[in-house]
Amino acid sequence: MVKSIKDLNKKDLEGKKVLVRVDFNVPQDSDLNITDDSRIVAAIPTIKYLIENQAKVILVSHLGRPKGKFNEKMRLKPIAKRLSEILHQEVLALDEAIGDKVKTAIAQMKNGQVALLENIRFYPGEETNDAEFAKELASLAELYVNDAFGTAHRAHASTEGVTAYLSPAVAGFLMIKEVEMLGSKLNEPERPFTAIIGGSKVSSKIAVLKNLVQKVDTLIVGGGMAFTFIKAQGGQIGKSICENDQLDTAREIINLADQFDTALILPDDTIITPAVNANGEAINIFDSYKTTDKLETSVCASNQISDKFQGMDIGPVTREKYAKLISQSKTVIWNGPVGVFEFDSLEEGTKAVANALVELTKKGGTTIIGGGDSVAALEKFGIAKEKLTHVSTGGGASLEFLEGQVLPGLACLDGYDADSSDNANSSLKKSFAEELKKVSI
Repeated sequence: MVKSIKDLNKKDLEGKKVLVRVDFNVPQDSDLNITDDSRIVAAIPTIKYLIENQAKVILVSHLGRPKGKFNEKMRLKPIAKRLSEILHQEVLALDEAIGDKVKTAIAQMKNGQVALLENIRFYPGEETNDAEFAKELASLAELYVNDAFGTAHRAHASTEGVTAYLSPAVAGFLMIKEVEMLGSKLNEPERPFTAIIGGSKVSSKIAVLKNLVQKVDTLIVGGGMAFTFIKAQGGQIGKSICENDQLDTAREIINLADQFDTALILPDDTIITPAVNANGEAINIFDSYKTTDKLETSVCASNQISDKFQGMDIGPVTREKYAKLISQSKTVIWNGPVGVFEFDSLEEGTKAVANALVELTKKGGTTIIGGGDSVAALEKFGIAKEKLTHVSTGGGASLEFLEGQVLPGLACLDGYDADSSDNANSSLKKSFAEELKKVSI
C-alpha cells in the first residue's frame, strides 16, 4: 500500500503549501458549461480535509488535449467557479501554472484557502515529464498529494516528476478508494468472484483477460470480442467483428481458464442484424442509422451466424444466464459493454448486466465498474452510481490496474509496496471452482 493523506494530521498540514493533483477533466458544452461535475465532486473529501487542517491547497489538473499550447476553450476558470460553489468558498483561478505571478499569488494565500492552477497540459513539459518543469512546479509547494487516479497511469510531471522534489508525497482519499477497490477487493475478494469483460476487441484487453482469468471463478466475455473466442473454437460468426490475428490469443486464454479452474462463459445466443444490403454492400450501422432507429434484428445461436448477418448484442438466453451467474456471485468486476448499447435496439444485453449488478449490490454483493463505456451505459440507462459499490473514475488507469501493471502515479508515492497490491488467495479460488461446476444454468 502507499502512505495516504490520512497519515497526515493538522500538525503536518497547518500553514503548509500542498500541491494536489486532481482530475478535473470534465465534459463541457459549447458554451463551456460543465455537464457532469462528478470528477470534481469525487475530489472534495481530500480538498476539505486539507482545508479543515488549515493547509494552503494548490490544485493542479488538466482539461482536454491542448498538446502543450494555451487554448482559451480549455482554461480552468469554469471549473474553479463550480468548485467554489461546491466548497462554499472562493477558489482562486490562476491564469498560469508556473512563474513569478503564480508564486506571488500563492505567497499571499491564507491557511485554508484554495487555488487552482491553469491547465497543466498547456505546458509541453507536463506530458514529457521534463525534470526542470517538474522542479519548477514542485517549487510552489512543500507537500504533495495525488488524488487523480484517472491519470495515475501517466508518468507526467504533475503525476510523477514532482515527487522527486516534494516530501511527503501521499495518496488522496479518492486514490486510496480506487486502489482498495481495484486492488485489495479484487485480490482478496469474497467469492464466488466474477469478471464481466466486454468491448469490441480482444487486442485492447489481452492483459486484462490474462490477469483476471487466473483470479476469478467465472470470466464472462461479451461484446464484439466474444466472436473472436467463438471463432477460435470453430464457430460460424458470419460478418461479426473478429480479430483473426488474435485467435491464438483467445485459445491461450481458454487454456488458461482450464489451467486455473475458471469457468469461461461465452454467449449462447446473439441478436443479429443484416451485414449487407439488397445490393450486397456491407452495412455499417454507425454510418447508416441513428441510435434511436428501430433496427431489423433477429436471434440465432452465437456459433451459427450466416454470412449475411452480424452479431450485435447478447440474446435473451444469454441475458438470463449472465444475470443468474451475477446473482450467484459475491464480488463482480465489470469492464465493457456486452453489446452495441448506443443503439436502443441493441441495448438489452448491457442493460440486463447493469440491472443484475444493481440487484446484487442490494443483496450486499460487491460490484465494481471500470471503464468509460460501462459508465456511459449506466448514464444512458439512468442508473445512479450510488446503486453500485464502486464506479471507477479512471478509464485507462483502471484498465491498466486490472492488467496488473504498475501505475507510475502510484508507484512514486511514499510507502508504495508492489507486492502488497497482488496477493490473490488461489487456494480459496480453487475451493469454489468445484462448487461452481455444480451450478445449474
